[in-house]
Amino acid sequence: MFTLKLTTIGNSVGVVLPKEVLHQMKVAKGDVLFLTETPNGYAITPYNEAFARQMEAAQRIMKRRRTALRALAK
Repeated sequence: MFTLKLTTIGNSVGVVLPKEVLHQMKVAKGDVLFLTETPNGYAITPYNEAFARQMEAAQRIMKRRRTALRALAK
């Protein structure tokens, strides 16, 4: 387990990931990461183009079928 500290980066707030984490995730400076909300909090994962396309398709479907999805959620 790692403890991370929020820090100021320009006009934003960011977090610095330890080298060990970057190595395990197989990412480097400049790579894109996903921040996904999960039932247990948030997950940070490496960018995956196929997953990104699936998420975009899911968002379009959820927007188009909003009423039906709300009814199913009851």
